[in-house]
Amino acid sequence: MKSIYTERHWIARNVAHLMRATRLGALAAGTLLAMSACTAYAAPTLTLYSAQHEQLVKRLTTDFQKESGAAVRVHSGEGPEIAAQLIAEGTHSPADVYFTENSPELMLLENKGLLAKIDAATLRAVPTRYSSPQGQWVGVVARENVLAYNPTLIKSAQLPASLMDLAKPDWKGKLAIAPADGDFLPLVSAVAALKGHDAALNWLKGLKANAQIFDDDEGVVAAVNRGAVATGIINNYYWARLHVELGAQGTHCRIYHFGKGDIGALINVSGAAVLKTASNPALAQKFVAYLVSQRAQELMAKSKIDFEYPLRPGVAPDPLLKPFSELHPPELDMQKLGDDSQASALLRQAGLL
Repeated sequence: MKSIYTERHWIARNVAHLMRATRLGALAAGTLLAMSACTAYAAPTLTLYSAQHEQLVKRLTTDFQKESGAAVRVHSGEGPEIAAQLIAEGTHSPADVYFTENSPELMLLENKGLLAKIDAATLRAVPTRYSSPQGQWVGVVARENVLAYNPTLIKSAQLPASLMDLAKPDWKGKLAIAPADGDFLPLVSAVAALKGHDAALNWLKGLKANAQIFDDDEGVVAAVNRGAVATGIINNYYWARLHVELGAQGTHCRIYHFGKGDIGALINVSGAAVLKTASNPALAQKFVAYLVSQRAQELMAKSKIDFEYPLRPGVAPDPLLKPFSELHPPELDMQKLGDDSQASALLRQAGLL
């Protein structure tokens, strides 16, 4: 899907992130140079730019270091911010691998020509539809878009058949959203890809009229749980993490799964890529292969942190999650979902950013 915005528009939207990211990148690069000068004799080192959960990445990198003998340095941040940083750094980036929560950020970097091909054996570890169409990044785990609802405020029989219905006037005051959360962008991209630009814009304008606005999905699910609003659009793992934190007695909200291929059942893919400029490409490929290995996929599934679906066949998700085979996402490949630049423009047009 071709964006209606040029690279200049996209970068302008992220200028604050770029300025901050560039400063961070310069600091990181300087630190890396200083450390390498002092530890030339040390183990090979991987530089990981991560937009995944820091606790989970800590577990993964610790395990990889034990298994491989390599050292891993992690630079963490929000997905769009780190993608902007990688674009700004270009051929001077110290990053070897980028591991992020949403595929559009990877598609953006692929379209900019910044990614290397992933080893064929690594790509074969997960179903093809969850990875780069050109083999330049691999899907690692996935999560489902759902609707959190509070049964004391709304009955399950009253919930909408489609995500699109939430823009209708009868949902005014009954909905919570977090349009500035990075997880909301792929949902907007999916609506634009499947329904068209105008339909997506009208849908967003309807949401703006109907919804309470929160900073992030954690705020949305917490508001639904305490009864401040009847429903909220979230990814499935926010409910699961709330449930683990509060226990069954404190979890008052439930999650509703859209069915029949509705856009509301969108599957978001977290993936990993090797940068073309990786200083140690063999080690970078080894780390990405590790992420889709049986060992790492089981570690993630049992972490009680991530609550995403392992994409390697045969690895069961956390029991709190609905079986992956029972989900009914829309037919939408990674290429058509795109790079989120149109989503950002639509959110601004609707007054949600």
